Amino acid sequence: MPRLGYALGSLACAALLGFAYYLQYYEYQDPCPLCILQRLAFMALAAIFLVAAVHGPGRTGAIVYGGLLVVAASIGAAIAARHVWLQSLPGDRIPECGPGLEYMLKKLPLTQALEKILSGSGECAEVGWSFLGLSIAGWSLAWFVLFGGFAMYLTLLAMRRTRQGQGS
Repeated sequence: MPRLGYALGSLACAALLGFAYYLQYYEYQDPCPLCILQRLAFMALAAIFLVAAVHGPGRTGAIVYGGLLVVAASIGAAIAARHVWLQSLPGDRIPECGPGLEYMLKKLPLTQALEKILSGSGECAEVGWSFLGLSIAGWSLAWFVLFGGFAMYLTLLAMRRTRQGQGS
């Protein structure tokens, strides 16, 4: 079961990324810098889930993969929470739009670029798409929390199976 769970986690992340690219290229919802960072977190989650599914870890591996998944999900959730906060600001409190992500990464040291990206800008406060009252950032936050919880569940499941001698 944990191996299947890891595979499902990877597929879910891939589906979310696919939907993000659909919104970008077919609905013309250009991602802001915070959206791009969230995509990177989903990519990291997908990769970790995939490696864990292929590996089919035992107890120690499940703990390592679970820890990596929780860290990636937590980073993604923190970025998404910041994004949701920016979107909830009143119009007069929204920061001005800054330079694009590509420009900042080319012209600034990485730490300074990340600081500027995470502080957010006016384009990050825009809500271009929503579903059931949640923006893309709101849905991302919900998915990151779900993936973090799912990773903990899979870790506990794998540990219980190896303790009972059923898993490898």
